[in-house]
This record gives sequence, C-alpha cells and structure tokens, in this order.
Amino acid sequence: MSNEVLSDRRKALEEQFFQKQDEALRERLRSEREGAERKQALASASGIHDDAVLEAIVASDIGPDTLAALGVVPLVAVAWADGRVERREREAVLRAAAEAGLDPEDPSYALLESWLEQRPDAELLDAWRDYAAALPADVRARLAPDLLARARAVAEAAGGFLGMGSKISGEEERVLESLSRSLAE
Repeated sequence: MSNEVLSDRRKALEEQFFQKQDEALRERLRSEREGAERKQALASASGIHDDAVLEAIVASDIGPDTLAALGVVPLVAVAWADGRVERREREAVLRAAAEAGLDPEDPSYALLESWLEQRPDAELLDAWRDYAAALPADVRARLAPDLLARARAVAEAAGGFLGMGSKISGEEERVLESLSRSLAE
C-alpha cells in the first residue's frame, strides 16, 4: 500500500474522529444552553435564584407553569382555610405571587385571582399534595422553606385582633401543618 493511500485513509479517519467529537461538543453546548434557558425561565416564573435549587428543579423536569402552580396553590389553600378570603390575605397572596415572579399579565395570574374570588375544588389541593409528595426529596427540601414561609405570611396577614392574640387561626395552622407534611414525606 502506498504512503499516499495510507495518508488519505489516515486523514479520513482523523476527519471522522474529529467530526464525531465536534458533534458531541455541539450537542453538549446545545444541552447546556437549553438548561441555562430553562433555569432562567424557572427563575422568572418562581422568583427562585438559588442555582442549586434551580438545577434540582430542571433535573426533575419541572416546567415554569408547574412551578408557578406549585408555589401558589398552598397560598390559596391557606387563604381559604377559614372559609373566606380576607382583603389582607388576598393582598398577601398576590404580593407573594408577584415576588415569586408571576406576571399580572400572565393567564396564570388571572386564574389565581379567580381562585381568590371563588374557592377552588378540593381536588386542586389534593393534586398539589400528590405532586409535591412525588417530587424527589432533595427538591422538596429545597422548595419547602420558601414555600412554607410565603404560606405562613398569608396566614398571618389577616390574623389577630388589634394586634393581640394569635395571628394564625386554628384552621390556617392545620392547613400549614398539612402543607409541611406533604413537603416532608
């Protein structure tokens, strides 16, 4: 076999090798870019900026809409705990939703407002509990503190009388405990 033929085959082999390497590199870069875009969308939808939490959420294949629902359903449940939504509870829910990145122009915001006007079916909270319980334990552990703090802020919004007494009703406390259990299971 001549050196020229061997040289041509060596070049073809190298080109194939580097073409495969380039394809793998391009795929990795595309995947990283998509992951970064998903993290940005999740951060916008949720108000979460902790990179480790966002990584765990992306790894769990949770989208922005699901994350938004995951964040607001507990707030609505706490607001309705005593059978009615007080003005200050409504304001606290909407404020928490805005802080979490829910845009007032988004259809999800209109849905949230409708839930504050008319109590959603119990199936909504049941679906939330089932979904939360199915999340990986590390994701639940990372989401729980912020989510429960927002829910507690809603519970405290209309509580107490002239600044005295417990700010959280017994019904609200039971809902908070239920939410906490769902995130701990």
